[in-house]
Amino acid sequence: MVLLLYRCARHIRRSSTWLLKGRPLSQYIRQFSSSDTQEQSDNHYDIVISGGGMVGFAMACSLGQSSRLSDRKILLLEGAPKKDWHLPEEFGNRVCALNRNTQDLFTKLGVWDAMTSMRVQPIRRMQVWEACSEAMICFEENPEEGCLAHIVENDVILEAIKSKIPDQVKVEYSSKVEGYSLPTNTSAMVEINLEGGRTVSADLLIGADGAKSLVRQAMGTQYLSWDYDQMGIVATLQLSEDTENTVAWQRFLPTGPVALLPLSHDRSSLVWSTTKEQAKSLLRLSEEDFTDALNRALWDESASDPVVQKIHERWMNLLNTVAPGQGSDYRQLPPGIGGIVSNSRGAFPLGLGHAVHYVRPRVVLIGDAAHRVHPLAGQGVNLGFGDVSCLLTTLENSVLNGSDIGDERELYRYESQRQKHNIATMASIDGLYRLYATKALPFVLARSLGLSTVNAIPFVKNFFMRHAEG
Repeated sequence: MVLLLYRCARHIRRSSTWLLKGRPLSQYIRQFSSSDTQEQSDNHYDIVISGGGMVGFAMACSLGQSSRLSDRKILLLEGAPKKDWHLPEEFGNRVCALNRNTQDLFTKLGVWDAMTSMRVQPIRRMQVWEACSEAMICFEENPEEGCLAHIVENDVILEAIKSKIPDQVKVEYSSKVEGYSLPTNTSAMVEINLEGGRTVSADLLIGADGAKSLVRQAMGTQYLSWDYDQMGIVATLQLSEDTENTVAWQRFLPTGPVALLPLSHDRSSLVWSTTKEQAKSLLRLSEEDFTDALNRALWDESASDPVVQKIHERWMNLLNTVAPGQGSDYRQLPPGIGGIVSNSRGAFPLGLGHAVHYVRPRVVLIGDAAHRVHPLAGQGVNLGFGDVSCLLTTLENSVLNGSDIGDERELYRYESQRQKHNIATMASIDGLYRLYATKALPFVLARSLGLSTVNAIPFVKNFFMRHAEG
């Protein structure tokens, strides 16, 4: 009998929590006991996303389309003004390589079809090689799984996401945040102080406000970061001749990697990571001289080390003896660059950053607010979209279980899952950067032999691909 009464009481408690939409009863008592109930209600939201951009808008879109969160008030605060946008004739110089998991997320949201109706270019092959030896690694698309990735302009991604945000999500443009008042536990709400004196409150604040996140600073969480003393140069390239152009190319130079990402039959996007000093020199060059410098970076063999070349050749012969036919990917020649699109050159500093914690009561970080990586692997924005998918699942499960949507115990599930993937990815990218940043002969030899060995072992190569998609 005691056990039966206990089970009944537990069922009633969980049912009442569900009726309160996962909020504690004390919150409702506070809300309805005030004489300013209507004003408080108008300025209170279940979820506030601070920061737009691709990841912030993707979070708003995901939450707004969730059937389990359909009764929640959601606000997105975007600091930039609202602008009319039309697909330009020329490609933008900022692009992303979207992996399969990101494609799955966007397909679920209806965003993928919106993007493909504008501009999307598949990557069917990736070829990575280095300037100091003949070592290379290639990845080919699997006919059963589809393309390795897709190259899409940032503006196209953003506009496609915006077009699928449901009406229940309120988006406030030109919203400047002056500060945050964060609770120490779930008994109080988050308060966001906006420019002009307005204050809004929330059950949950999602920080999507970039690498210099004010939300992260308000949380007081430790942020580990360092500067790579490098700049990333971007530009839109005109190829020398029309091609199918579905190959992504990346060559590791002593000063950093240079990558060509396909956009169309005669356009590619450049991401050239190099020292700050060289970046400044390259940006000062005329478009013709810059084009010549880029072609040299792709084709010049002066950095090749004869000792490494000889040892590498012997190693490849050994691999072919032990595993005949493995690692024998054909080497394609990169396309010639005919020129760059006028005024498409730009540059940005490179660095790494990671928040020790993504979560505190009623606050959670996503995207660059939580982590920042070197672009050499093209994983930065995919990590952010992975955060979106994971946090959505966490919040939906929280509501289903009758938990408070801002309960840090539930949010820690998100933090634990994402940090396992993000930290491993960031460590790999940082290690790869440092490995290729040195000219020391032992390291050059080790990375050359290692790269060719991985290329010769299919299951190892597939492991790296699967992790990149996570």
